[in-house]
Amino acid sequence: MSMADDTGTDSALVRFGRLLRDNPIIPLIAFLLLLIVVLEVMRPGIVMPIRAGRDGLISTFWLGNLIKFAIPLAMLAACQVLTMLTAGIDLSVGVVATVSAFVCATLSSTLGVPEAVLVSLACGLSVGLVNGFGVGIVRVHPLIMTLGTGLIATGCLQVYQRFTINSGTLIPGFLEWLGTGRTMGMPNGLYLFIPFAAFILWLMRFTGFGRLLFALGSNERAAKLSGVKSWQVLMALYALSGLIAALAGLLYLGMIRAPSLNLANPLLLPSVAAAVIGGTSIFGGRGSFAGAIVGALILRVLDTMLTLMQMPEGARTALFGLIILAVTALYVRITGTR
Repeated sequence: MSMADDTGTDSALVRFGRLLRDNPIIPLIAFLLLLIVVLEVMRPGIVMPIRAGRDGLISTFWLGNLIKFAIPLAMLAACQVLTMLTAGIDLSVGVVATVSAFVCATLSSTLGVPEAVLVSLACGLSVGLVNGFGVGIVRVHPLIMTLGTGLIATGCLQVYQRFTINSGTLIPGFLEWLGTGRTMGMPNGLYLFIPFAAFILWLMRFTGFGRLLFALGSNERAAKLSGVKSWQVLMALYALSGLIAALAGLLYLGMIRAPSLNLANPLLLPSVAAAVIGGTSIFGGRGSFAGAIVGALILRVLDTMLTLMQMPEGARTALFGLIILAVTALYVRITGTR
């Protein structure tokens, strides 16, 4: 290969890196559409060209299901995006969502639905404040801190479950409406998710708090020299993450309608994968919630493909881990970020 060819290849990589860095949503949407096309081709019995409709896999009902199950995943991915902006992570979100759902279901029949919802959200907020204290003030690494609080919350939930085993459960009606209802073919969960997504996008793009998250992730030392009190920002960040996880748990409870001690735990790794696929850098300073939303949709389409292939759950989990490694390595290689 000539020197001109090498230069052309390098230039193409640089341009591609700029495209991923500046507009990550464009290749993500293209990849999502490609996966949907492949999924329709994979449908049993399909040998003719793709067509959406009553006889095809791709239909309004399927699209509604795709969006419905992507919503709680995208909400938990928001926790990962926000914390990754500061070069952190929140490994407690799955447990927090599970705790929130279980507490709400067990307290609704005794305290009442409004009180149970408030207690559930308070549980998520409490775990988030403990995470923020550990990361922002004690300076424990976010991975270790959130992993530890997640384990503690799991133990507390198991103890709590022993005291409520005979009290029964009640799924609030409005959560069932949000989780399972449809309006014009689309899930009612969008009534919660659309304002939520608008809030997160506004928070990241147009608020001082969002700019501080990017600043801390890009160069925490420089941010501190500029007068930023990082511990305050991190306390607010992880408290918000815990609150979002609790809210996602309530929505997931309405979808599944069967509280358990492991309800939302399987969403933890996919939430990290969705954030990474969406263009959020685990090294901090760069992230996109819009990309994470598309990443959640991509993972749900992949999940459908793996179901058609009859792949076991263990293989799916391994695939999500491989996705995180591959996308992170590709991001580093193309953008030059270290």
